[in-house]
Amino acid sequence: MSELAELNERTPGSAELFRRAGRVMPGGVPSSFQLREPWPIYLVRGDGPRVWDVDGNEYLDFHNGFGSMVQGHAHPAIGAAVADRYAQGTHFGAPTEGAVVVAEELARRFGLPRWRFTNSGTESTMGAIRIARGLTGRNDVVRMAGSYHGHHDTAMVGSSAGIPASVVEQVHTVPFNDADALERIVERRAPACVIMEPAMTHGGFVPPEEGYLEAVREVTRRDGVVLIFDEVKTGLTIAAGGGVERFGVRPDVVTLAKALGGGLPSGAIGMTSEVARVVEDGSVPQLGTFNGNPLGMAAARANLIEVLTPDAYERLESLGERLRAGCDAVLADHGRAVALGSKGCLRFERPPDPELIWLRAMNRGIYMTRGRGYEWTLSVAHTEETVDRYVELVGELTPRSSDSVRA
Repeated sequence: MSELAELNERTPGSAELFRRAGRVMPGGVPSSFQLREPWPIYLVRGDGPRVWDVDGNEYLDFHNGFGSMVQGHAHPAIGAAVADRYAQGTHFGAPTEGAVVVAEELARRFGLPRWRFTNSGTESTMGAIRIARGLTGRNDVVRMAGSYHGHHDTAMVGSSAGIPASVVEQVHTVPFNDADALERIVERRAPACVIMEPAMTHGGFVPPEEGYLEAVREVTRRDGVVLIFDEVKTGLTIAAGGGVERFGVRPDVVTLAKALGGGLPSGAIGMTSEVARVVEDGSVPQLGTFNGNPLGMAAARANLIEVLTPDAYERLESLGERLRAGCDAVLADHGRAVALGSKGCLRFERPPDPELIWLRAMNRGIYMTRGRGYEWTLSVAHTEETVDRYVELVGELTPRSSDSVRA
């Protein structure tokens, strides 16, 4: 039986839900990231490092909600905080103490003194770019080739229809880890901002080369360009203070989401005092009915104070290194693994079909990110045993060159 046929046979409940969903949702899913033929796998439950689909199939989760669930599923501390907050009211459209506590903790971790909240990574990066434009009076934006910064117009140039030509003209790309190319475009275009991940995570995991981020910081500071670190994926996952802590380079703005909310929609924008003045004086309003929502802030507060502790980061570092070393040993001459904290990926000399990698993983009880099947995110709920199970499967997950999705 082919890998595809095996997964289809194991997931009839997902097929039935897909038929229902297709009548009311485009593609049968809430987000285009979740599209899959012949049907997506619908999940019903998560506990610690495991998830279950509607057919009762159990998986070790190395996808973790696109990297959001570094806490593990249904963490009791976050659950208790949410339950307590729910009993006191979930939304007021007014500030609460929870937002103050979360902002204080983020300021401590990232070294940026001023914070505002959003509800997603897209809102965070969209707001950060607008703030940079308002501060500088410039329009152009520079980003790294192959990056993803959400689904607003500026971030989706080159990836979607429906983007005005005037926006396309304002967005410029340069290769990651190429400070000379960045310097040339900055000198030529005088952009409002450079937005980048301190370590590239989209379509592979690429850490910065030695001295690169320092060079970026020097170029942007010299030319009055706002440097935005998009840490929606790296923030709180590769270190307590994300890439800012890990690599020791402080930008003007940091954007967060994903792992911040402990499973609830939540995002944040961190700023220097100089950048924040255009928000504070009202020249760049930063708005949102649910910004700083008390339920989300309760989850984020418990997540930061009770779950993602120094001990938790030591554990994630240890597990990540164990996984990296184990994969290196199994891959031998066929590739290697790269890891920082909870994040990592496999790199093959001859990359196999990622769809087949994903199918083989699913059929062997490993839930991975479809389309980016070489990547992983660990959680504090993972153990040495779960990591070793992944390593055991790497050999099986690496198909022969003659294999195909239907093989």
